[in-house]
Amino acid sequence: MNGARSAEPLSAPRRLHRAVVSRIPLPLRGLRSRLLISFVLVAMASALGTGALAFREARTGVLQQSQDSVINRFRASVEAIAPAVPHTPAASDLQWTVNQIIHDNRQSGWRVMATYGDLRAYAPTPRFTQPSPEMLRSVRTRRAAVFQRMNVDGSPRLLVGMPMTYTTDDDEVPRLSGVVMYLEVPQTAEEGYVEAMVSGIERATLVALCLAVVLALLAASGVLRPVRALRGATRRMAAGHLDVRLKVTGSDELAELSRSFNETAAELERTVAELRRLEARGRRFVADVSHELRTPLAAMTAVTDVLDQRVEGETGEALRLVSEGTQRLSVLVNDLMEISRFDAGAAELHRDDIDLAESVRRTVASRWRPEDVELRLPAPGGLRARVDPRRLDVVTANLVGNALRHGEPPVRVRLEARGGVAVLEVTDNGPGIAPDALPHIFERFYKASTSRARSASGKGGGDGDSSGLGLAITAENVRLHGGRIKAANREGGGAVFTVELPLDVEDEGGGE
Repeated sequence: MNGARSAEPLSAPRRLHRAVVSRIPLPLRGLRSRLLISFVLVAMASALGTGALAFREARTGVLQQSQDSVINRFRASVEAIAPAVPHTPAASDLQWTVNQIIHDNRQSGWRVMATYGDLRAYAPTPRFTQPSPEMLRSVRTRRAAVFQRMNVDGSPRLLVGMPMTYTTDDDEVPRLSGVVMYLEVPQTAEEGYVEAMVSGIERATLVALCLAVVLALLAASGVLRPVRALRGATRRMAAGHLDVRLKVTGSDELAELSRSFNETAAELERTVAELRRLEARGRRFVADVSHELRTPLAAMTAVTDVLDQRVEGETGEALRLVSEGTQRLSVLVNDLMEISRFDAGAAELHRDDIDLAESVRRTVASRWRPEDVELRLPAPGGLRARVDPRRLDVVTANLVGNALRHGEPPVRVRLEARGGVAVLEVTDNGPGIAPDALPHIFERFYKASTSRARSASGKGGGDGDSSGLGLAITAENVRLHGGRIKAANREGGGAVFTVELPLDVEDEGGGE
């Protein structure tokens, strides 16, 4: 196991939730949109629920009031005429009864039917809606009025059935006479009242929804204002402004979040300031030590060079070892001083319009034999650019020296122009670079795998042992020119380093 955690499989509900969320348009996934939609949905549900409840209560009230009024009037009319109806009425008696009730309620639009056994009487016309069997059975057995609402040809109707009763001189208990009076009343007016209520409730609901949208916008703005401020402060902090702070107002969760952000920002600023201070001290220490070592090393190198030419035998061999160690230490000190200049931002470019092919040719010729390096360069004067000649020399020497240390001669060096950039490729015949080492190849003092002899970096002079900083210095020099550098392995074996330098560069006045 390499310590990496495998991704846990998602459960079916989570997969479904992720699939649904992925189908939601991106603008609707924002906090403002979700708050607005939530407010509107809540307001809509509240308005519709309130409207439905109000409609139901109002409709019930209107119909109940109309129904009670009709039943009371019908009962009063029936009770008023009941004493005049014989206990065993004939058809003419029934007809007289319904005519009298219609006469007493001429402007009401009533239709009346009287029944006694198989006898029927109608007024004002024989047209009468037939009651349901349940209503017929109920009205024959009960002494109270029975009603039923019906819809006839799209028109609402109220049917009322009321048995006619009588009392005797012996007792006051009402007795069923066998006569049943039926009333049919249109409820068009009541339906109009209900439709008017529906229209009013719809208008009220629309007003409530508009008000809910306005309130949702205001609430969302109030909620999102600190969120936007937090987002802006986070972006400023990411840009390096660690002194950014949020204004804290209130005592809610957002205010607590702002306080936490301010505390985190203050602690981060303190920590970064301390790290920068320690880093600056480390750079000064390296620069000071390198500078202090440079003078005695120069003297030691000069002395060992003189003695190396005069002393022979075992003493000469020991002296040569001392001389090589002194040279390696001198290279390391020079590289450390160069790195410290990059870290301090003191590295400068001194650009000049030069022939890149001629510069590469001189660098190689001054350090290696012709059979060690195979050059593929454009014709003299064919590729010119404004670069720093000294830094280009360091880049070429480091890459070629690194290739020779980790591969067999000859090293191939190619220079050409591609789409507005000068491309320098250095290819070796070595074992290549381990895949896990490629991302770190230009880091300082990084040690590649043992398949590449000492280090994955060259040195400033291009010969001798590596200081471990050569490729890091090479990358810094390339970036200083505004270019790019990368390392890769060839399919046929070996490593290839590619440098891209822009050809059209404004003169920077010698600064970085």
